Amino acid sequence: MDISQEFNRYVAHLSEGLGHADRHAGLSGYCTGLMLPLSRKSVEPMAARVDPLHASARHQALHHFVAKSEWSDATVMARVRDWVMPSLGLDGGRYWIIDDTGFPKKGKHSVGVARQYCGQLGKQDNCQVAVSLSLASVQGSIPLAYQLYLPKDWAGDAARRETAGVPEDITFATKPEIALAQMRQAIGQGVPMGVVLADAGYGDETAFRDGITALGMLYAVGIRPGTTVWAPGTAPLPPKAWSGRGIRPTKLRREPGNEPMTVKALAMALAPQVWSTVTWREGTNNELSGHFTALRVRPAHRDYLRPEMRPEEWLLIEWPEGEDEPAKYFLTTAPEEATLEQMVFVAKMRWRIERDYQDLKQEFGLGHYEGRGWRGFHHHATLSIAAYGFLMAQRLKAGCNASSKKNFAQRQVPAVPKDYVPRGSPARAASRIGLDHDTAPALKRRTRKRPGTLSALQLDKSETTFMTQ
Repeated sequence: MDISQEFNRYVAHLSEGLGHADRHAGLSGYCTGLMLPLSRKSVEPMAARVDPLHASARHQALHHFVAKSEWSDATVMARVRDWVMPSLGLDGGRYWIIDDTGFPKKGKHSVGVARQYCGQLGKQDNCQVAVSLSLASVQGSIPLAYQLYLPKDWAGDAARRETAGVPEDITFATKPEIALAQMRQAIGQGVPMGVVLADAGYGDETAFRDGITALGMLYAVGIRPGTTVWAPGTAPLPPKAWSGRGIRPTKLRREPGNEPMTVKALAMALAPQVWSTVTWREGTNNELSGHFTALRVRPAHRDYLRPEMRPEEWLLIEWPEGEDEPAKYFLTTAPEEATLEQMVFVAKMRWRIERDYQDLKQEFGLGHYEGRGWRGFHHHATLSIAAYGFLMAQRLKAGCNASSKKNFAQRQVPAVPKDYVPRGSPARAASRIGLDHDTAPALKRRTRKRPGTLSALQLDKSETTFMTQ
């Protein structure tokens, strides 16, 4: 089937989730614009490229579709998932990847903008941050859910909420809480469970790890060097013996000489022979490998408030060759019989989300939306993911043929006429020849100085195991 025909079939599939047939043109036009080779994929340049002879009218129509139209992001995302998922090869291993991404923003009026950590900049700055859940296999991945993180100052500001159109049911939630809600929603929609992967921003939260376990899934999540655990052969002391008077002691105890330690201190004390070189996959130019070890430990966070010890988990540690200390630490609930190679492979599958965000930002304009409202922010992201989903499905069907997007752009939209002048260009200003007017005097301005092999996961109600193919 011709790629343009396949795209039309895809858009028709998504349109069934829009609620009204008259929204089909907006969906088709917006996704078409997102897939074209434009340097800026906001509404105006896309309208000018998709329909250059009626750019103004198309600009208004696309703006209304993305910023005002009341269609459901969750419904459209579910239809994107249903289209892509059969091509992912999930029988070979399933991974649920949690992450967030930031978009630098000026001003304070765009919904959710605040001074916070921005991964794109690698520092604290004015930005918006969104949390996402992706479903991945070794072949590819697709976002399942995407939600803006609303800082406390925004969540409690009724005036700004109303101006930006933040729904009443959206209250303040931490990023791990948003991620857990996204996972619950995905389970409710029947998405096949997988091993949950996340970086230390999520994995260091005990409640987040406990929430994953409560959902019936395994995890392999990053943690920070200062996270405390009980080293192999150590454990908290049982509650004190009851004297027969007062309240019976129920809390675990720590004493000098019997205390947990940080994962960094534990790693630095290990003997050199416990480290092994593991290769987890082929990179662009060579194989990716590193030095790893894994130990059975018990997480220790505030266990002195608990009556029972936490179960043992694997602590996976990566120490790059030539470095003075380990670089990464992971906690994973992989089965006790899991091999080091399996755990490394699974933990490293997080690279898929990095590829998702790279493509979504560079190729599909994920961060190019220029509106300020909640609805427009999420509608634009949903449509960017929809355009990405079409390309991902085409790549998977064609064996990762990266030319699909180029072929689509060549076939779907006619060339811009040579005499076309973009909207807003000075060349489109009305001619003033012959008008009776006085020339305005020039203003004097003061000058200012401005400063491996895939590990397959099988999950059912009776047992969860890691398996190699």
